[in-house]
Amino acid sequence: MQLLIKNAKIITPYQVLEKHSLIIENDKIKDIIKDKACCESEFSDILDLNGKYLSPGFIDIHNHGNSGHDAMESTFEALDTMAGFHIKNGVIGFLATTMTASGEETEKAIKNAVNYMKRKNPLKSQVLGLYLEGPYFSREKKGAQPAQYIKDPDIAELEGFINTAENNIKVVSLAPELTGASNAISFLKSYNITVSAGHTNSSYEEADKAIQRGVSQATHLYNGMRSFSHREPGIIGAVLTDERVRCEMICDGIHIHPSAMKLAVKMKGVEGVILISDAMMAAGLEDGEYFLGGQKVFVKGGAARLADGTLAGSTLTLDRAVYNMIHLAGIPLKDAVRMASLNPARAIGADDRKGSIEIGKDAHLIVFDDGIHISEVIMHGHTILIDRGR
Repeated sequence: MQLLIKNAKIITPYQVLEKHSLIIENDKIKDIIKDKACCESEFSDILDLNGKYLSPGFIDIHNHGNSGHDAMESTFEALDTMAGFHIKNGVIGFLATTMTASGEETEKAIKNAVNYMKRKNPLKSQVLGLYLEGPYFSREKKGAQPAQYIKDPDIAELEGFINTAENNIKVVSLAPELTGASNAISFLKSYNITVSAGHTNSSYEEADKAIQRGVSQATHLYNGMRSFSHREPGIIGAVLTDERVRCEMICDGIHIHPSAMKLAVKMKGVEGVILISDAMMAAGLEDGEYFLGGQKVFVKGGAARLADGTLAGSTLTLDRAVYNMIHLAGIPLKDAVRMASLNPARAIGADDRKGSIEIGKDAHLIVFDDGIHISEVIMHGHTILIDRGR
């Protein structure tokens, strides 16, 4: 089957191609051509975008939940509901993200995610693997992570998680200053798992050693980290100045000031920033009381906080993160899109098939207007119309 998408502004990693057409064959991008070079009579299926943007689908590698559900519920319904919400916001793939919990609870969540991955639904966002956020964190920088389960890295436990996940763990976040962290980083790298420095009180020297060891990502930059100082740059100074590290950012206007967004992009470049939602179960719902890691979370004005005021995830969606990067930080559209598509795909080793509009890659695409409002999602040969009244 061949589908022609015409009259589109096609967003590639390097430019926006105006008045271009894209040809899809067997769920792959077959060609990109100018509209005038297209012979429409050759196609039985044609989608006219009327000048809207055609973008690679977004990939949210760090998100806990939405729509009243959480990955730690460990049920099919939870992940399936989350997947349905993600697709409405242009997210064609995501990592089921755990948080600090008992080993038994984490095992259960991992098993559930792996089982869900085996039952693909072409009309919903795909679970592309797992992101383990914890339990190997600093108590000083725990944020909303439950303190009773925080501990030092345990290689035997990690090996059990990896086996249970059937090698579907893509990212593990840990504090690199902890006892046993260096060995854990090397162990995880031997499985090609991205190691992200998070909820950490590490000094600059400790962070630098961890990067030398294999840390290549920073969990929600600026948040859950030792503060920057001109005399002790700490983890923030280390990850911002080392080109081997990509930095996740929660660009909701709550977690990070726009000037800090701009600073990160200036330091890391377009390739070094990954937009994440870090969303919890209140995403897509009204203000009110919710839960995260067994703790009550109070959402007011879209900000999710524990009773003591600690930020507890977000209610952000990735389409709004892209919008915010453009309008709060002044980032060009193509670059903001890259931060939500190609960069996260690279972080999980999926960029050979996802994350950008390039010939031969999966045709998992989204359509939106100038306000980054998603109108269509194209996946697995289906065109999914998005109801903006959701």
